[in-house]
Amino acid sequence: MIKKLHDIGLRSEHAYTAAVASIGLSVLTWTASLRAEPGKGLDRADRWGIFVGEWAPTFFGLGLALSHYEQEEGTLLDKAHANGERQRQMAGTA
Repeated sequence: MIKKLHDIGLRSEHAYTAAVASIGLSVLTWTASLRAEPGKGLDRADRWGIFVGEWAPTFFGLGLALSHYEQEEGTLLDKAHANGERQRQMAGTA
């Protein structure tokens, strides 16, 4: 399944971005539940926050799995070298 996701163009950075976004979304849903459902209490808001918060580890794990395929094909290292070269060029012109 991970190989198929990699083959269709999903990259580790996409999964890591989704993981970080889900952490923020977890806080947002917790806050929204507190305000939108005032009679339901803190327990319901906690359940919403935890539900969305469970997505982050899944996305981080998916990112790790995808990074293995990127390492095998060399795109992960190529990207890192390209970023390092770009930073050296910027430092040399500054």
